[in-house]
Amino acid sequence: MMDDILLNALREDIGNGDHTSLATIPAHQQGRAKLLVKESCVLAGIEAAQRIFQLVDPQLVVESILKDGDHAEPGQIAFYVNGSARSITTAERLVLNVMQRMSGIATKANQVVAMIADTPCKLLDTRKTTPGFRYFEKWAVRIGGGHNHRFGLYDMMMIKDNHIDYCKGVREALLQAQEYLKQEKLDIQIEIEARTIRDVEIILETGGAFRILLDNFNVEDLKEAVRFIHGRVETEASGGIHPGNVREYASTGVDYLSMGALTHQIQSIDLSLKAC
Repeated sequence: MMDDILLNALREDIGNGDHTSLATIPAHQQGRAKLLVKESCVLAGIEAAQRIFQLVDPQLVVESILKDGDHAEPGQIAFYVNGSARSITTAERLVLNVMQRMSGIATKANQVVAMIADTPCKLLDTRKTTPGFRYFEKWAVRIGGGHNHRFGLYDMMMIKDNHIDYCKGVREALLQAQEYLKQEKLDIQIEIEARTIRDVEIILETGGAFRILLDNFNVEDLKEAVRFIHGRVETEASGGIHPGNVREYASTGVDYLSMGALTHQIQSIDLSLKAC
């Protein structure tokens, strides 16, 4: 999947040729460049950058100084790349685009994980990702210490409010989901959303779900729901959770918190690739 995404991105960027590099840099010229960190961050995307350089030119050689997950400060050098100067400049923008966004996500995830580190609660991402770039954004969440929710629509059933409303009820949706899995001979897990304590009761009575999504519950109602579930299934909370209240929610006893903001409200980290 990584190569498919990167090759498509290179096609998008290069088109019928990097004409600036072709015009200004002699074909035989060798070069060296450094990846310079310009703000504090959790660095992410070095492994992806290595692959980009390799896809552009297998002769490029990367000398890593830092690794994915390292805390980096302004002025530090993450790696050097050596080889064809043309190839380095052609790969430059995609390397920076990937690393800047991944590092922003990893940094944010790491900050939130640190806020709840003294609780057993785990931080999850969501599918609120950049189309075509989800692989890298979810990878960055893991680098930052978070955990991945389902990757797409195919690897877990997640029955949410619209599914329930179209299906005319929580019990009906859960039963139909189980019947579908049986008919299609699929071995994937079912998570289902509960909007009230009564929904929770119905889900537990019906059975078949491995996790209940407690969506938009306030802290007190979440505590009550977690107490009522009492470990019979996994629990996840989402909706309105942010760094300002994440500790409160994590302290309710819920197993997971999911935050879309980990991937869709991110400031990219300032990095640059400089000839040296």
